[in-house]
Amino acid sequence: MRIHLVQCHPLPDSLNAHLAGCIAQWLGERGHAVDRLDLYALGFSPALTIEERRAYAADPLTLPDVALLQERLKAAEHLILVFPTWWFSMPAMLKGWFDRVWAPGFAYAQGTPITPLLTNLKSVTVVTTLGSPWWIDRLVMLRPVRKILKTALVRVCAPQAKFAMLALYEAESVTAERLSGFEAQIGKLLAKSVGQS
Repeated sequence: MRIHLVQCHPLPDSLNAHLAGCIAQWLGERGHAVDRLDLYALGFSPALTIEERRAYAADPLTLPDVALLQERLKAAEHLILVFPTWWFSMPAMLKGWFDRVWAPGFAYAQGTPITPLLTNLKSVTVVTTLGSPWWIDRLVMLRPVRKILKTALVRVCAPQAKFAMLALYEAESVTAERLSGFEAQIGKLLAKSVGQS
């Protein structure tokens, strides 16, 4: 399977980078072709340009840096996102990736109804870390990141894709034992979402 693994954390030695590495290793050991994209290492510019915004709805403008990222996403059968949840939202860098890469004319066609265009994706799997305990995310905030990704993005642009999300809560104080258990959970989730090979 062709997997596009997108990671988004400014620190190369972060817990998120570690988890992305574990995922890449798990996939590689099972014969999957992994296209790993580190948005920070790439130096991706998350800011939508004036020209892009002016053309956004009418005649989408695709700049060369975005076109290359769109090609990588379009070549994938499965998308895996690894990022921290900050202030109950995704990092600005990842939000900018969605704004610029998942643009009209590429991820969806505008109209009534909107036409999904990411028909190549069979699954979207999300692994995120949070500093907060589970009950704040789930009971107080009602899982805002999951809601945005599943409902506003995947359901609109790739409704055929299976969506799964795994969150590591209180990540700043995670023990080696709890991290090992979380890594095992990731392996089980990947086995279900992308398969063994």
